[in-house]
Amino acid sequence: MKKVKLTLVLSLMFTIGYGQQSNKIEDNKSQIFEENWKSLEKVNAVPDWFQDAKFGIYAHWGPVSSAFEGSDTDTFYAGWHGMKMYEDGKKVPTKNGKPTSNFEHHSKKYGNPKKYGYKHIIEQFDPSAFDAKEWSDLFAKSGAKFAGPVAMHHDNFAMWDSKTTRWNSMNYGGIDPSAELKKEIEAKGLKFMASFHHAFTWKYFAPAHKYGGVKAEDYDLYTNPHSLESDTPDEQFYKDWWAKMKEYIDVYQPDLIWFDWWLENMTEESRLEFLAYYYNKGIEWDKEVVVSYKETTFPETVAVKDYERGRPNQPKSPSWLTDTSPGAWFYRPNAKFKTPNELVDILVDIVSKNGLMLLNVPPNPDGSIPQEMQDLLINMGEWLAINGDAIYATRPWTIFGEGPTRLPEGGHKVEKFKIEYKNTDIRFTKKSDKEFYIIVLDTPTNEIIVKSLSTEIGVLNSKIENITLLGSSEKINWVKDERGLVIQAPSKMPSKYAHAFKVLLEGYTENNIGGNIDAHVD
Repeated sequence: MKKVKLTLVLSLMFTIGYGQQSNKIEDNKSQIFEENWKSLEKVNAVPDWFQDAKFGIYAHWGPVSSAFEGSDTDTFYAGWHGMKMYEDGKKVPTKNGKPTSNFEHHSKKYGNPKKYGYKHIIEQFDPSAFDAKEWSDLFAKSGAKFAGPVAMHHDNFAMWDSKTTRWNSMNYGGIDPSAELKKEIEAKGLKFMASFHHAFTWKYFAPAHKYGGVKAEDYDLYTNPHSLESDTPDEQFYKDWWAKMKEYIDVYQPDLIWFDWWLENMTEESRLEFLAYYYNKGIEWDKEVVVSYKETTFPETVAVKDYERGRPNQPKSPSWLTDTSPGAWFYRPNAKFKTPNELVDILVDIVSKNGLMLLNVPPNPDGSIPQEMQDLLINMGEWLAINGDAIYATRPWTIFGEGPTRLPEGGHKVEKFKIEYKNTDIRFTKKSDKEFYIIVLDTPTNEIIVKSLSTEIGVLNSKIENITLLGSSEKINWVKDERGLVIQAPSKMPSKYAHAFKVLLEGYTENNIGGNIDAHVD
């Protein structure tokens, strides 16, 4: 008999941490949060609705989306165009008649940035094909449980009818996508979220001031003049940043506020003021709100940590979030997208490790959603319609998975590596102490051997009562022996991608070994 070699990774903290966070506040209404960390640590930063949701969607869209409309290349920085268009550097010449930098592209399409600055792009914003109901219908079909707009990106442009800044989508475009999306998203039973990226605006428009052509009357867009090296925003910047945040909170009452980076470089006082205000508003609205952050902006005791295009390579507590995109963040011509199979595998891996996925949708400049993106979301929704019981409202099992395919590293931007999961790659989730799921990340051809459930390893000492395949009525044949739990592949698989087997137990004596079993045969 072949010897099974095991490496056990012990990580009990995620199971312990889950129990602690779910009971953090028995009566949230009795809490009044003050602007200090000790007070804010009383918050239930990861409420049940958020842990249950697993999958959400937001959309990177605004005036900058049109910067590359009609272009025959996708090699430029799209969402960062308002910064890169002023960075002429050595004024790199065109190659074969095509621009090779954002500066050259902007100069060719619009003219010299001194005369045709970023505000010129804003003035041409044409959201004529935006339809909040169509967006929300698609989000619901995808299986997402929360959704919303990128409310303000680095360019300081408000995607709402703002009274705090004239640079908004009502003045330039004639629409309030935040109001329209909130109405339609909540009508579908989804939670409403919004993301904010404008902490970085201070750095984003520094090249504009260096390049020149910014008029004093437009400092409310570009911020007050400052050097490229300045990492310390002025008092006006903080005042404007907070005015926009407070207005959005008061008017749109989002269930989730997601922050991009650079907020960690702002003052502690500004961060504390935001958290206390928003969490107290949640109490006033009688709902548990969530804050997500990057880098070191907040302690994990008061908000949800996000990993951009990345994820830990082991289960982690408290629950966390991955924001990712099937392609570029903003519209690009000839965009290349991930496949539904890839995104399903990423979602399953994230959920098995106590995380959630926030998936970006990059609309066309006019606000319509590309057909390829629509197809991708519908395919994900079809998979979740069959296998959602193994995803929604689940929690991490004793171990998150097994198999030969491993992330080369955990954390930020791990998705830059091409990862192709096989039918020997398996992930686990659980619904209760007597019900868990085995999710096989590719279609099996013969038998599935779950090595970590062998009689020798002893991860599961409970007796298995029954095994079924989600979406199938076919009887599943299986045996548990020294090789593992051996499941005969059904004659027909109901899903195109990963496949979820539901395991019912007579009793539950799961061994608390935690983490992952890296099992392979010598």
